[in-house]
Amino acid sequence: MFEYNPEIIAEFRANSGRVGGRFATLDLALLTTVGARTGLPRISPVVYFTDGDDIFVIASAAGSDRNPAWYHNLVANPELVVEVGTERYRAKATPTEGEERTRLFAKAVTVQPGFAEFEAKTRRRIPVLRITRIS
Repeated sequence: MFEYNPEIIAEFRANSGRVGGRFATLDLALLTTVGARTGLPRISPVVYFTDGDDIFVIASAAGSDRNPAWYHNLVANPELVVEVGTERYRAKATPTEGEERTRLFAKAVTVQPGFAEFEAKTRRRIPVLRITRIS
């Protein structure tokens, strides 16, 4: 299994979903996706936000002109496993569009203003994905 940021993943799991350093004040989730090209599991730590019973994530890649690998994985294979705190569950990711995307992105910016800077830095429209628990 390929893990992006193995130190953050290990710290997350050792501390019930909390990490220190620059991520200490952020809500992090671990997303286990299926690689779009390889079909292998991939684990990525991402900042998440809540919207009702769902969470959502922003594929900002810190304002890069390319979407992050986990985004491509979720577009190709939308089912994933989410870890939040000590909870682990199956979910489905859905890219948002139009008013929903605008609303969720604005909601994220009120909590983490850096996402507005990321969007200003890139030529692409940063994707926002809704993640819904599969019961």
